Amino acid sequence: MADGLRPTLLRISRELRRENIAGVSPAQVGLLVSIKYAPGITAAELAAGERVSAAAMSKRLSRLERDGLVAREQTDPDRRRVGLTLTDEGQRVLRRVRSRRTAWLATRLSELDADDLDAISAALEPLARLLHEGEGRG
Repeated sequence: MADGLRPTLLRISRELRRENIAGVSPAQVGLLVSIKYAPGITAAELAAGERVSAAAMSKRLSRLERDGLVAREQTDPDRRRVGLTLTDEGQRVLRRVRSRRTAWLATRLSELDADDLDAISAALEPLARLLHEGEGRG
């Protein structure tokens, strides 16, 4: 089952992340999501998480900042730590991306018959438990 499930989930994930939406690449969306769920994260922390050099991350973040999607803020009293947050426009872009991806998936689901939809619906909770039970391992 794992041999069949893994490539299917990977292909679905890849399709959901494939296109540029709202002028933002899938890699940029990934950074925006990381910043959204960890406001105040530093460029160094993002670079480590993405396994890229600090210079490469700085370049990526400069683009997002230039486009008005990310802001840098000093986050501690001694002003040495500079964290990242999403701007209002960054939040709007993520909402558009999420809406477009949900619409893509809804369109694909609408092509399935009732039995297939029931099977997918029944699998949602067990799949979510797999993710939940796997957290913290690694």
